[in-house]
Order: sequence, then C-alpha cells, then structure tokens
Amino acid sequence: MSRSSTVNFGAPVQSGIVHSHFNVQAKAPQQPLLAWRDRVGHVIDVLPSLSDLEKPFRASIDRYGVGQLAFTDCRSDSMLLERSLTRISRDSIRDYAFHVFLEGDVDDVAVRASPRNRASGAASILVLDMGQPVRMRRNTCRVLTFFVPGILAQEMFPDPEALHGRTMQNETPLTGLIVEHVTALSQNIAGMGASVADSAIRTSAQLLLAAFGKQAGLSGNARAAARAAMFGRVRRYIQANLSNESLSPESVLNALQLPRPTLYRLFQHEGGLGAYIRHLRLRQAADELARYPHVTVTEIAYGLGFKSSSDFTRAFRRAYDMAPQDFRALSMEGGQVLPRVRHNEPAEISG
Repeated sequence: MSRSSTVNFGAPVQSGIVHSHFNVQAKAPQQPLLAWRDRVGHVIDVLPSLSDLEKPFRASIDRYGVGQLAFTDCRSDSMLLERSLTRISRDSIRDYAFHVFLEGDVDDVAVRASPRNRASGAASILVLDMGQPVRMRRNTCRVLTFFVPGILAQEMFPDPEALHGRTMQNETPLTGLIVEHVTALSQNIAGMGASVADSAIRTSAQLLLAAFGKQAGLSGNARAAARAAMFGRVRRYIQANLSNESLSPESVLNALQLPRPTLYRLFQHEGGLGAYIRHLRLRQAADELARYPHVTVTEIAYGLGFKSSSDFTRAFRRAYDMAPQDFRALSMEGGQVLPRVRHNEPAEISG
C-alpha cells in the first residue's frame, strides 16, 4: 500500500506490477476469520464476536501494486471493521481508500463516537481517510479498493479530510461510468503492462474524486477522467465485436447510446472512429498472418469483418505498403516484427 502524502502522483512507473493473492480456504476450518484478521490487520482491525468465530467464513483478496499506487479486489463474508485512533497513532498509512462495491455494500459507517455521525443506509461507494478513525459493518460483498495518495486528493478536492466517511449510491451516469471502468480494470489488470495498469488506476481515482467533488457541489473538472473511461468503454466494445462485419461507427453509436458529437470527438485524434476500427482490424490481421501460417488470407479477412479478400488486401497494402501474402512470407522467413503503420494511419491507443 502506498503511504505518506509525499507521493509524486505524476511520476512515471519505474517497475512492473506487484501482485499478491490470499484466500482463507487454505486455512483449517476453525481458523479462517482469525487468518483474515491477521492478513488485513496492518491496515484495519477485524472485530469478530464469539459467534462469528463459530460460523463458516470465506474471504480472498488480490492486491496489485504499481509504483506508489495500490488496487485490491476483495471478496468476503460479513464482518465488523475498525480503524481506531490508537491504530492510526501506530502507523503511517495516510492514503484515501475508495471502496467500490460490485456486490453487496457497507452500512453503519461511524466516523465519530457520536451516533449522529453514522452514515444512513447502505452504500455502493465509500471513501475513507486512513488518517481518521472509522467503524463499519461490511456486508457479504465483492469490493474494489483504490488507495489514493493525499497529494492527488488535494489536487481535485480542496479539503480532502472532509471526504472521510462520505458515501454514495450507483445512481448517476458518472457513478455508472465509474463502476463500469473499475469492473473492466478488475477483469483485465492481470494481463496489463505496468504503464497501462498505472494509467487505469489513476483514471479510476480521478473519476472517484470527481464524483465526490460533484456530490459536494465543487466545480472541479472531471472531463479528462470521464473521457478516458468513456474511451475505454468504446474500445472494449470494438475489440469484442471486431469480427462482426456490421461493426461500424453507426453500430457503436446505437449499441452504447452515446451522443454522436461526443463519440466523434473522442476519436478525432485517431483519424475518426471508422479509421480506428479499420486500424485495429488490420493490426489483428497482421498478428494472425504471422501466427497462423496455415490459415488462408481469405479466412483471416472474413474472420475480421472484411467484406471480401480484395477489400482486405487493398486496406492492408495502404496501411503497410505490402500485400498480406508478402507480410506473411517476411514473418515466416526471419521472425519479422509487425511493419510500421504509414503516417496517415492512426496509431493504436493502449490503456
């Protein structure tokens, strides 16, 4: 987990993703809740009752560290959690923890001793200042948590300590975008490179801060974070439907129900949405030509949504200055890397 507010959030990632996994199922039947308490005890205390210890308990967590950023994907049964002033005085953890519940929720969140400071109702998203005390009941859930350095929170929220204990439901377009973005991150982070994961975690943090800023009536600009998440949403749809012959800018508009001007602006720097779709198809085609020498060019063309092998050959030649058959021959002869895209073709965006 990242710690103090001295983190340079704009610093480039210097190393890869550090991943760890823990599952209490590997423990003896009478030990899982105590094993879980030991596992998360460096961050927050689990407060089991005697009856809790007698019940079955399931929990697992995956933690991904990228530079000074951290993201966890946790599934667990219900438990009572507390981060006390005593605990806070003994450690240096001062990040802001944004919890996004994909399943289940959290309730009875108390950030002060007085009952009037308890959050009412269950929440889909919760933010905690790890430098302040909290006590809460986390119900059986799957929760994704982003640990955000204080310096980033201060950039987007003028009084970040006031974030502590704030909750919200997934009821707005912005929170819906957040849930979709973090869900995609949880599904794909294991296969991401460090720089891509770093960018995705940063975008998630910016979206979450923007949502709470909007809830608080602040005038912060969430456009850049929202644009990155929306771009990711469109890109995932295109990649999932790349082999569909009917895939087109119009079909993307209809499927995702996005405003036409917004969608076109997103891909303006790619030469347009149609050019972006064609580019991804051609990159995939080049990969398949090299990897599957026994698959015919025609089969590859139709498999990627081209209407004919001649249309595919013309598009491939325009992009790479050679015919598909010539590219395959080069790749088979000497392990040739993918040819460089011509300058008038859009470059693929990662992340």
